[in-house]
Amino acid sequence: MHEITLCQQTIETVEQYACANGARAITDVWLRVGAFSCIEPAAMNFCFELVCRETLAEGCKLHLELQVAHCFCNHCQKEIELLSSLVKVCPHCGSHDLNIDADNDVTIERIEII
Repeated sequence: MHEITLCQQTIETVEQYACANGARAITDVWLRVGAFSCIEPAAMNFCFELVCRETLAEGCKLHLELQVAHCFCNHCQKEIELLSSLVKVCPHCGSHDLNIDADNDVTIERIEII
């Protein structure tokens, strides 16, 4: 489960920012999650709540923006979206000949501090 490590790194980063800006608390964190990041949203929410304990982010709300993989099927010439890196097959024709535009990053998009 790499969600715990990602959450720990996120809290370290946002706490550094919050402290540098004289914040008393971190109230919200927005993360953009790449389609191929293999993040389980429920596990991410659980781990985030866990690592926020006894930090400036205790009680903080996590907002996840789950990205999809945009693809083009070279066989049937259709644009499609994939939700998982596990299934890389065109739902229209079954081809594996896809041009995939997706990432596996987790990015801090925004934080809210008080």
